[in-house]
Amino acid sequence: MIKKIAVLTSGGDSPGMNAAIRSIVRTSYNNKIKVIGILNGYLGLCENKMINLNINTVSNIINKGGTFLGTARYIDFFNKKTRKIAIKNMKKKGIDALIVIGGNGTYAGANELHKMNFPCIGIPGTIDNDVFGTDYTIGYSTALETIVESIDRLRDTSSSHQRISIVEIMGRNCGDLTLSAAIAGGCEFIVIPEIKYNEKKLIKKIKKSLKKGKKHAVIAMTEHICDVKKLAKIIEFHTKKETRATILGHIQRGGAPVAFDRILASKMGFFSINLLLKRKFGKCIGIKNDKITYHDINHALKFMKKKLNKKLIILSKNLY
Repeated sequence: MIKKIAVLTSGGDSPGMNAAIRSIVRTSYNNKIKVIGILNGYLGLCENKMINLNINTVSNIINKGGTFLGTARYIDFFNKKTRKIAIKNMKKKGIDALIVIGGNGTYAGANELHKMNFPCIGIPGTIDNDVFGTDYTIGYSTALETIVESIDRLRDTSSSHQRISIVEIMGRNCGDLTLSAAIAGGCEFIVIPEIKYNEKKLIKKIKKSLKKGKKHAVIAMTEHICDVKKLAKIIEFHTKKETRATILGHIQRGGAPVAFDRILASKMGFFSINLLLKRKFGKCIGIKNDKITYHDINHALKFMKKKLNKKLIILSKNLY
């Protein structure tokens, strides 16, 4: 029987993590389950940094960005000796199961604990939307809104100065944020990791656009593809058009979660407790076709590469 659980947030923070924690705590309370909050992710788990959570401690956090429990990237957790310390700390506290909120790295840590026979559930919390088995991750929609607002503002100044703007967008190896933001922001050019990048072809397309009478343009590009500052100089050299690069950076992660992320997080938090009550361990939660579902964590990690929405790619090509 599950009497006490723990919850942690790990890896990059995302808007809606607090809403998920709130849902976990309140659903647990209604099922007479005690909840322990782990501070600073897997690092805090190994350092035995834990606090009691109840209805009062999660009041007024549903609208807060980030994670009030704190987060960290802790590579040493993949050392078996380190995980044994984590399990020992949890057992001392009488913790029967652990719920983790984060991305693929967080899932990997939970999967290793599950292999050591400690019950775990994973909830997808990352703005990158790159987790297998779910259409949307917690935080993605909020980040998308932030990016589109930034693109709108950049378009105003690009239009005024008749310049080309490159916007570097987060996503790691996933182009979901870039593609959706580019469509919503009306960007003229899109560069994502799923489609092979060709600098010469990009410049050729830009020059062709300028010849047709286009006075300004916005290029949406996923991070890590190239040095956008250098690219701006190259484009300016070939087009004789003033070009600027803007790296949105961590501003994309912050801010109050939009309604969609709050509701999604609440649904997933509620569902995670129901999985534990049914003794379904080693699972990760997702939303597919507007229905909350779940998969084995090891299955999600095995097929880590999430497929990009092909319909959105076709749409983007027809809009520009």
